[in-house]
Amino acid sequence: REPMDVLGQTTRLASSSALLQVLFRAVSFGLNAFTLRYLSRELLGVVNVRLTLLYSTVVFLAREAFRRACLSGNTKQNWTKTINLLWLTVPLGVCWSIFLGLVWLHLLEVPDPSVVPHYQAGVVAFGLSAVIELLGEPFWVLAQAHLFVRLKVIAESLSVVSKCILTVILVVLYPQWGLYIFSLAQLLYVSVLVMCYVIYFMMFLGSPEATKKSFPVARMKALLPNLVEDETFVNWKEARLTWSFFKQSFLKQILTEGERYVMTFLNVLNFGDQGVYDIVNNLGSLVARFIFLPIEESFYVFFAKVLERGKNVKDQKQDDVAMAANVLELLLKLVLLIGLTITVFGFAYSQLALDIYGGSMLSSGTGPDLLRCYSLYVLFLAINGVTECFTFALMCKEEVDRYNFVMLALSFTFLCISYFLTHWHGSIGFILANCFNMGIRIAHSTHYIYDYFKESAYRPLAGLLPSPVLVLVYIISGVISGFSEVMFCCDKGWMARLVHIGVGALCFAATIVTMFCTETKLVHFVRSQ
Repeated sequence: REPMDVLGQTTRLASSSALLQVLFRAVSFGLNAFTLRYLSRELLGVVNVRLTLLYSTVVFLAREAFRRACLSGNTKQNWTKTINLLWLTVPLGVCWSIFLGLVWLHLLEVPDPSVVPHYQAGVVAFGLSAVIELLGEPFWVLAQAHLFVRLKVIAESLSVVSKCILTVILVVLYPQWGLYIFSLAQLLYVSVLVMCYVIYFMMFLGSPEATKKSFPVARMKALLPNLVEDETFVNWKEARLTWSFFKQSFLKQILTEGERYVMTFLNVLNFGDQGVYDIVNNLGSLVARFIFLPIEESFYVFFAKVLERGKNVKDQKQDDVAMAANVLELLLKLVLLIGLTITVFGFAYSQLALDIYGGSMLSSGTGPDLLRCYSLYVLFLAINGVTECFTFALMCKEEVDRYNFVMLALSFTFLCISYFLTHWHGSIGFILANCFNMGIRIAHSTHYIYDYFKESAYRPLAGLLPSPVLVLVYIISGVISGFSEVMFCCDKGWMARLVHIGVGALCFAATIVTMFCTETKLVHFVRSQ
């Protein structure tokens, strides 16, 4: 496929994924604000930290490495062997589910049944939901490799909406059900998600559209495990790459969900504090999940298709190198500016946001400071997402293996630092440890990118340098909005709050106008793609 064609489809995939994420996180955002008024902080802490961690760990360990390895090839790969490899995620998921389920039930502190009823049923349901979701993995990878944008949007939309509707109904009618509510909602979510993919492929395969696209799979039967005579069951090169990525994904999961593991296994916060931390964490990470994650996922596919893994810059097609360098530079500039905007305005508007969202339960105590620190962490997340997506798309097997050792050392350091910082500074310690961890990962990825382009005329890391005028406007906006918070927020009534919002809106408008004047190349890229 032509690189420009891939870029067009990739940006469509990223923007529609981002739009989808915004819409559905907004729904679950509203849902959380609603359930906060009906359920205890402890119950939300157990669901959002303990049980969600079980589900995400099983799913991540069972499929992440397979996804990365199977999406690394081109679309002309031997799909029969790739599909066979992908079905191995299901037995792997069952093993992880049983093992981790027993750990969650017998080795971890069990919540008080009078405060959080039906914990055991919750563990079983969340473990089962992970296995159900893995049944759709071959369908998901096929759809992602062939850039089926609408399918992903519709499947995730329907599943999130159905989960939210069921949760609201059960919370209002049967609040005493406790974890049964979230267990049923979770099972409905994964069932709808998998069914959407299955039904779509049943209709798509064999259709005139599939024939026109010369789709590599012709019948539904081909999406089941198949033995080919005189050939191996799986592609061993893909399988070895999967094993490399598996070792790395194991560590990446510890780093990504590190604070939840520390909370879950080391009991540094009680369930109530875990509930507040998780709500603030979700609020802070909205942008990361809305915008940065879709960009990272989609452009990983773009870089992997435009440039060949394991080859140095001189051995690649020079037109493709020029295009990849240009896209990387503009992506870095884009996420940097989004991150800076959130950091600057997050400091002055955290308390107001929490007060509107969850009332005094969130806006008093550590909530506002947590969100302020998180707005700085978003800047680290933004840059790390793009630098790592490029690095992972180009590393050869040996480089991935070497990076695994770096991740191992980093995982251990991160867990130690978060444990000590949490004892020293409560839940804020988690976010500071995350900033440290992301900083080191960014340093590694930028070093890789610098080395990669060293022998070419391109310097994509220039994208990390905004114009001095824009930096000055950011500083002035930060000072003015910070002064406004001290003067008008948040216990001086609604009129003072509106003045504070107005001041922020003016500063934000000034920042955006400056951006349009100074970053013309970036504005053109965003508009054209």
